[in-house]
Amino acid sequence: MTHRQHRTDDGGTAVGTRRIGTACGEGTARRRRAAAIATALAMAVPLTLNAAADAGAATDHPIVFARYTAAAPVEDLYAISTGGGTPVKLTHTATVSDVMPSWSPDGKRVAFVRYGSGGAIDGIWTMNTTGGGLKAVPGTKGASDPAWSPDGKRIAYAKPVGTQREIYVADTDGTPATRLTHTAADDLHPTWSPDGKYLAFNRADAGGHSRVMRIRLSTLAQTAVTASGSHDWTPDWSHGNRIVFSRVDSSGFAHLYVVRPDGTGLHRITASRSNDKYPSWSPDGRRLVFTRGGGDDADPEHLFLVRADGTGLTQLTKTDSHDLEADWRP
Repeated sequence: MTHRQHRTDDGGTAVGTRRIGTACGEGTARRRRAAAIATALAMAVPLTLNAAADAGAATDHPIVFARYTAAAPVEDLYAISTGGGTPVKLTHTATVSDVMPSWSPDGKRVAFVRYGSGGAIDGIWTMNTTGGGLKAVPGTKGASDPAWSPDGKRIAYAKPVGTQREIYVADTDGTPATRLTHTAADDLHPTWSPDGKYLAFNRADAGGHSRVMRIRLSTLAQTAVTASGSHDWTPDWSHGNRIVFSRVDSSGFAHLYVVRPDGTGLHRITASRSNDKYPSWSPDGRRLVFTRGGGDDADPEHLFLVRADGTGLTQLTKTDSHDLEADWRP
């Protein structure tokens, strides 16, 4: 089972940025992308994130996600109302792809990763909800997995150091960039605690295992949240102080699990014979959006909603596409 992946590294080593468990067909491969041409990077996004909310209720918090189809050479960002309907395309150029979106806490900007048709990651960019105000975050070439801090002043991300990735945090202008982790493993997908004092992330080792870790920013002390030997990926920390993540369990499929930050209270949310990945909490912590499907490129991946107790499953997107890395507007 494979997921659409792009290769080549700005240093010549084939690595990538997307992660999910090996039994999902994602493996521990990361995507790296070729540098985008400057003129292509200047091309603006013409539509507005607010249009997705306008299609739903007045209190709707739209969901932004990345989409590609088998026929499309690039990936673009879309937004959709939680009530469903037609997604609004937010970005589109002929030569670059936009992935891994992350809402700012005030809902006014989105951070995302942009990469070119040859494969190397150009870096992290931000844009406003009308598609304007496109800005590169300096010092993030090759970086992935942006996550906005609760106060809106910083962005955490994963960045290559040699052949591995480490967690960094920087102000939204890119300075000062501070490296938080120093290990021989791959540290990926940071997510902030609601008080901004911690980050959770997944650490992937050379044996193909990955566990959720927690780091205190003031001391850099690290604590394991889930057990060694696990296959745990893409954590997301709720305002209610719970961490959801995707685990490839004994069923051979990836399911959603939730755990307290201290590692207690672990329980499974989904249990179908499908791969469930890239979970994101709703602002009130009552529901989740996630991707289901993706056995290979011929197998569509759709966004679903589910309550935190596993009930109320609803399919949100239904086209023949791959819909990934959703983030729910705060």
